[in-house]
Amino acid sequence: MLPTNSFLQALTYGPPDGTADWCLVALHGWGANAADLVGLAPYLKLSHLAMVFPDAPWPHPQAPGGRMWYGFPAGYDFRRPHDFARQSDLQSSRDRLKSWLVALPQTTQIPLERTILAGFSQGGAMALDLGAQLPLAGQIILSGYLHGPAQTPVSPRPLVMVHGSLDPVVPIARAYQAKEALAACGQPVTWHELPMGHEIPLQVIELIGGFCEDLRQEPGNTPTNPLG
Repeated sequence: MLPTNSFLQALTYGPPDGTADWCLVALHGWGANAADLVGLAPYLKLSHLAMVFPDAPWPHPQAPGGRMWYGFPAGYDFRRPHDFARQSDLQSSRDRLKSWLVALPQTTQIPLERTILAGFSQGGAMALDLGAQLPLAGQIILSGYLHGPAQTPVSPRPLVMVHGSLDPVVPIARAYQAKEALAACGQPVTWHELPMGHEIPLQVIELIGGFCEDLRQEPGNTPTNPLG
């Protein structure tokens, strides 16, 4: 475990110091941890990106070694309304994650304008929750959902959503709702609906890698000085 900064701890993966010119931050889901996602990093084949995987602040009550960004009500199944914003554990996680992200460029030497924020499931909800508030390069939401109303982003960025039509955990209807709400507040979404469950298969890993590399290679996006 590497203490990326004082707000959250994280695992990192990427090229040697000084050679990365972009950054990918990926938030794990409920009951997982940073190690679960860092295992996917070699398959992304992103030779110019530093990859950072923070641990959620709260231990999971049932999964040994698992973490969570916040708890769910007993028996919650995403099919009924719930005011997540009222939860103190979510409020604390939101504050800590935002402070961690704002401070991250001090460690990576890569500005947020060249940082892509991704998240899976509960991590995808956290990425949607905070992403619009930061001048990010892009966002990747995997099997995610909104905590509440969508926000107008502080700066333009591409956002891709991937969701399984067979997802037994987060119903695809929640993703449809999120996509429509984001578009209504000025955040267009590139949508990928796949015949899969609540998972990150190879097809999705390749999609993530392609999105990151395509964004980095857009004219004007790759700095002459990697530390610039």
